[in-house]
Amino acid sequence: MTASPPAATVSELRRASASPMFADLSGDIGVSFEFFPPKSEAMAETLWQSVETLAPLGPRFVSVTYGAGGSTRERTHATVARIARETTIPAAAHLTCVEASKAEIEEVARAYWDAGVRHIVALRGDPPTAGAKFAPHPDGYAGAADLVAGLRAIAPFEISVAAYPETHPEADCAQSDIDNLKRKLDAGATRAITQFFHEADTFFRFRDAAAAAGITAEIVPGIMPVNNFAGVKRMSAMCGTKVPEWMERLFDGLDDLPAARQLVAGTIAAEMCRRLYAGGVRDFHFYTLNRAELAYAICHMLGLRGQGDASKEQAA
Repeated sequence: MTASPPAATVSELRRASASPMFADLSGDIGVSFEFFPPKSEAMAETLWQSVETLAPLGPRFVSVTYGAGGSTRERTHATVARIARETTIPAAAHLTCVEASKAEIEEVARAYWDAGVRHIVALRGDPPTAGAKFAPHPDGYAGAADLVAGLRAIAPFEISVAAYPETHPEADCAQSDIDNLKRKLDAGATRAITQFFHEADTFFRFRDAAAAAGITAEIVPGIMPVNNFAGVKRMSAMCGTKVPEWMERLFDGLDDLPAARQLVAGTIAAEMCRRLYAGGVRDFHFYTLNRAELAYAICHMLGLRGQGDASKEQAA
């Protein structure tokens, strides 16, 4: 049974219902943003423009993903190192166990530390072949919990791990998935960041289940504004995320209307974030897909305002 919300949350819910949904929010939120390493110079320019657009929001950190099987290792390192070198934003690098020995992972981790990176997003990772099952490297880590413990022995990294509000597709059941999350946090992870989801209640149910399992660490909801509905629908199917029927109806007929599609996407994501905020959430992690517009707009609607350019060059 879901616990009754605290009085402060009830008051916030009433205020949200009695006034414009985003009126006079205090901006008391923390945000972080995720990017993927660019494959071309043009994509690199788009990514960097997005970083510069979002930097004034004062993100807690920005993270850069790691391809299946470590396929983007060098590009990930170059992108993270540039963020660490050219901005004041804390940079976080994704690191996985796939097809890597403990010695190789230690080499990568120490290279990040030497580049000024103090935050790792530690993941088991996906095999490079779609549909294949994860098999640990003979000299590697068995999973994310072991990877967290290994990273802790290498350097005092801040470590984030993944959480799955609708259960990891390979988990036996929801409880075993939560048990695995607890092992990762008990191994030394700082926080969990969730896979994206499409309804606020999905997060609240997961948060309650994690608390019931004795998890006290921070759990940050991962938000993916749905700009390309067909693409997100495919991604949702891959990771076991339910796509509500009402969402499909809202995007129906917008395939050839990108501006209208973006407006609908922003409205849906902003409303979900507003519901999360009303339920006590104050930290959000945005999967940007290397575009800044929707994430920036949602943060603005939640009351967060720019704090000036965060680049070292202009601050100097």
